[in-house]
Amino acid sequence: MLKATQAPSGSRILAAVAAGLFLLFTAACQYADPDTAYPRSSGDRGGGTYEPRESIFGGEGLQLFGNSDQNPGQGGGSGIGVNSFLWRASLDTISFMPLASADPFGGVIITDWYSPPETKAERVKLNVFILGRDLRADGIRASVFRQVQNGSGAWVDADVRVETAADLENAILTRARQLRIASIQ
Repeated sequence: MLKATQAPSGSRILAAVAAGLFLLFTAACQYADPDTAYPRSSGDRGGGTYEPRESIFGGEGLQLFGNSDQNPGQGGGSGIGVNSFLWRASLDTISFMPLASADPFGGVIITDWYSPPETKAERVKLNVFILGRDLRADGIRASVFRQVQNGSGAWVDADVRVETAADLENAILTRARQLRIASIQ
């Protein structure tokens, strides 16, 4: 005895049509020209002129990973948003501390609280900000926070010597210069 074949359901037909349209449109994308000139309105109803489209990212487009040819020797073209020598020197200088956050595009390094082994009742936290793509003395800022434990065991903010942040910045700059010199040789 022969059975009648079932007709495909509406959802299967719809899925097949959608898949066919998807393949048609994606196949047509290979013929798209990214340098197409688009008409610019001239303000009147008479049409417009054809000019290349401007980008919100500038003439060179979005530079995610930098271009080392633009500024050779400055250390800014290594794929991060700030000077690579200052970034590496900052990480090297504070490597003994646990990191809470490190943003190479924004140039921000935030450490977690660190207690030196010799003084368990004291802890320190650092924020390091790299301010640009050039290796300059004013291209880095550091903030130092210190807390001590009071008699009940609670952490209380304590004073930090003014020179401490400047000493940290100078140590980072010294390391950055060493890295820069090593890259030239």
